[in-house]
Amino acid sequence: MAVNNAKLRELYHSMLRIRCCEESFIEPILSKEVRCPVHLCTGQEAVAAGICGALEKKDYIFGNHRSHGHYLAKGGGMKEMVAEVYGKETGCSRGRGGSMHLIDPQVGMLGSAPIVGGTISLALGAAMASSIRKDKRVTVSFFGDGATGEGVLCESLNFAALKNLPIIFACENNFYSTHLPISEIRVSNRIFEIGKPFGEQSFRVDGNDVLQVFDRAKKAVDLCRRGKGPVFLEFVTYRMHGHVGPDDNIQGCHTDIRPKKEIERWRKKDPIVKLERLLLRKKAMSRDALAEIRSMVEQEVREAHEFARTSPFPKKEDLHRYVFKD
Repeated sequence: MAVNNAKLRELYHSMLRIRCCEESFIEPILSKEVRCPVHLCTGQEAVAAGICGALEKKDYIFGNHRSHGHYLAKGGGMKEMVAEVYGKETGCSRGRGGSMHLIDPQVGMLGSAPIVGGTISLALGAAMASSIRKDKRVTVSFFGDGATGEGVLCESLNFAALKNLPIIFACENNFYSTHLPISEIRVSNRIFEIGKPFGEQSFRVDGNDVLQVFDRAKKAVDLCRRGKGPVFLEFVTYRMHGHVGPDDNIQGCHTDIRPKKEIERWRKKDPIVKLERLLLRKKAMSRDALAEIRSMVEQEVREAHEFARTSPFPKKEDLHRYVFKD
């Protein structure tokens, strides 16, 4: 699929916003200014940007414990997300959810949750509702390779295929479930093949190539809009930080068992660097233009942290607010 220069710049901007925002959490985490667990998606930006770049605002997405990128790529407000990580009242979940509970219904981000596979059935329900309403919305369910061991995925794959639901099952395979390598969890790491017995159209994609992600996502979205869903997509990618926080090997934890050579090998496949090289080669952007976008994004990130730091914490007397609808 040919992608015009405007779309290339849009994808680059989306990925860079995710990367800069994620990296900005490192210092507040280490200084304990941020107290909630934060699962960074550095290295996996192309999946979120590529898929959400193929969606419309009306479409739905559901995330997991590592969903900052999904939220931002779908159009969620950065200030509101950063404030949520800080636990502030101005956060997208009013400071009650933290990093793993992000939501912005106005742009179709219907929620993330830390329970492994916990939002897959919710995405299935949203797709079922769209099918009944015939509203042409597409739903994307984001989950990691660890969620492929959950029974709810198999149940959802079967039901989605049975009803031809407009849903994309997007598995981000970064080869590790917390600290367990995929070789210790699955007989085969060809995750996309699990969709085939249920009648899913299934594909494996280079998750560090945003153009491949966007191309395959566009085709999957088109199938779903035409009533020919569901589609199962496996994105092969890698997280550059530890399972939770910037690095599991700090402060005496030493729980990250990933070989250094493996991490360095994946650093050479950085999706942002890869796209920057393409932009320069195609003369879609100059080095000055790339630097200007980075400067703008970094300013946006600084303003988001300032907004969060100066926002109030929820009041103790409001502890039970938002538990039930008023």
